[in-house]
Amino acid sequence: MDKPVIELIEVNKQYNGEQALSDISLRVADGEFLSLLGPSGCGKTTLLRLIGGFESCTSGTLLLDGMPVEGIPPEKRAVNTVFQNYALFPHMSVFDNVAFGLRMARKAQDEINGLVAQALKRVQLTGRERRRPSELSGGQQQRVAIARAIVNQPRVLLLDEPLSALDHRLRKQMQRELKRLQRTLNISFILVTHDQDEAFAMSDRVVVMQGGHIEQIGTPMEIYEEPVNLYVADFVGDINVLDGVIEQQSGPQTFAAMVEGAQVSLRSKRNVTPGQRVHVLLRPEDFRLELEQDVAKSRDLFASFHQAKLKGTVQRLYYQGATYDVEVTLEDGKTVQVTEFFDEDSEDLSFKPGDKVILGWYEGWEVVLPYEK
Repeated sequence: MDKPVIELIEVNKQYNGEQALSDISLRVADGEFLSLLGPSGCGKTTLLRLIGGFESCTSGTLLLDGMPVEGIPPEKRAVNTVFQNYALFPHMSVFDNVAFGLRMARKAQDEINGLVAQALKRVQLTGRERRRPSELSGGQQQRVAIARAIVNQPRVLLLDEPLSALDHRLRKQMQRELKRLQRTLNISFILVTHDQDEAFAMSDRVVVMQGGHIEQIGTPMEIYEEPVNLYVADFVGDINVLDGVIEQQSGPQTFAAMVEGAQVSLRSKRNVTPGQRVHVLLRPEDFRLELEQDVAKSRDLFASFHQAKLKGTVQRLYYQGATYDVEVTLEDGKTVQVTEFFDEDSEDLSFKPGDKVILGWYEGWEVVLPYEK
């Protein structure tokens, strides 16, 4: 990474003796879209407030463009924040809301006019300068808040769950607009969200947090496909957790194992040893599902699979639009979810409750983790 615009080094934050953030070290690149992802109370908003200057670090170092900013108030930092409730002045027009910070900085009126016009154009609100916030839709109010935040040309824009109050359709639209705006401005955006889909849709990198700690930092693909632990795997999407025991190493990063009562071969980037208990993680879309009777008729049906030895019974089907989920109970009693696409050549579903099935997956699609209770 090039020289970061924001850097936190072993940052801690306490409230009345309670630890809110523990040993946070993080670098944000210039022009990067970064999301802080986690449940309520995980510390993501506290971290955002530290960067914005609304809170002070209990210990550690916070740098902006390589310079310490501890003790510098929010209005003196090259960082602006868009809050969850937008915090617009209801008695002011759109123009005056956006111009407020410039007037506080005692900019000349001609300069204010030009900067406000430019900011409103970027958020596609030209022509609405004289309207009050109450005369705007939720999406338009959010764009006013963004225009007010970017008009001072900050180095970093902080977004504290700014889309949470919007309906699903408008939320998706605003996600695209925020991403477009970030690319246009070419400044760093740091988004706080508890929505995995939102973080993945917009971010260059995602920081997954829990209990004041950072669990994993990576691209959306890295977070989804290579979770470092069960918490991350479960938080960023549906996951099937199979239990297994390593029996022996059969090749480079390849191991023979017993998984849910079936002999299988596993690939693991982590060091595992014979006798070690492990979790084998598979997303619902990673499984391939076939009727047991069809497999019995054709030995070559699963020839391209890494393994196809988990037997089970279909319990329920869940319609999802373009796909449907199949709930399968394995022979040892464990329940797994499998995502299936509709058969283009048939109006009927490929499976029904009570069907005896066999599950398999392609080599390397599994993630192997040390066992956690």
